[in-house]
Amino acid sequence: MKHAYVFPGQASQFPGMGKNLYETNEKAKELFEKANEILGFRISDVMFTGTEEDLKQTKVTQPAVFLHAVIAFLTTEHSQPDMVAGHSLGEFSALVANGVLSFEEALRLVAIRANAMQKACEQQPSTMAVILGMEDARVEEICVKVAAETNEVVVPANYNSPGQLVISGTLKAVETACAELKAAGAKRAMILPVGGAFHSPLMESAREELKAAIEKAAFNTPACPVYQNVVAAAVTAPAQIKQNLIDQLTGPVKWSQSVLAMVADGATEFTEVGPGKVLQGLVQKIAKEVTVNGIS
Repeated sequence: MKHAYVFPGQASQFPGMGKNLYETNEKAKELFEKANEILGFRISDVMFTGTEEDLKQTKVTQPAVFLHAVIAFLTTEHSQPDMVAGHSLGEFSALVANGVLSFEEALRLVAIRANAMQKACEQQPSTMAVILGMEDARVEEICVKVAAETNEVVVPANYNSPGQLVISGTLKAVETACAELKAAGAKRAMILPVGGAFHSPLMESAREELKAAIEKAAFNTPACPVYQNVVAAAVTAPAQIKQNLIDQLTGPVKWSQSVLAMVADGATEFTEVGPGKVLQGLVQKIAKEVTVNGIS
């Protein structure tokens, strides 16, 4: 019986996030103020009093979700994790939770990642779409076909749960794939309101920028394994953790596969730490037999 801690990614943000932590916990307040210094602007003000639109700015969204999750983890009583994982951006939170990265180092990397991804999005119009009610293999097959026919990029990006897969690529290729997937029997194929094609080859320039920063960063030996997105398996070697974190920008988030790997390795309880309950819902769809709860 093992306890897994999981950390959410982008799209979990909401106005007022983290405010309760700041107001009720002195250590949390110190960490938020330290984050304001590191980032060079008062992200805490945007989190606590900003609008949904304010929170959608890339330089805000990723650090905001990271801060809420990590500060909740560091200031709330909980048992020691036996294993950790994070969805996309959440992998950085997971690496603070298992001691691989310091709070400060991880926040700096998250800020670099957010800005690099924003720049990559501006280089070429691109998007993502969620596909519901279709086997992963069929979605993969149609992505390959559409990419070959259009000579553009469209790939599976987020394996969220059985019957929910997000695809990513150029506008034309994603729109074409959505039409073909609907015709092939998908329940829904819906374009998402995102800034670009995350977890696809179109993020290569961001990958290079993040790689340079990660290679200089200090990574410690983890206190417990991290189940990383691109390999969906337990990883404990710092050099491998670094490489997987770099590859994640252009590779898919294998969330379903990661949760199943954690269950196979003994996880019976999953605690989501951070804003929202997105991962709690996904874990319940992937592994109905486990206990799921949250800390926010």
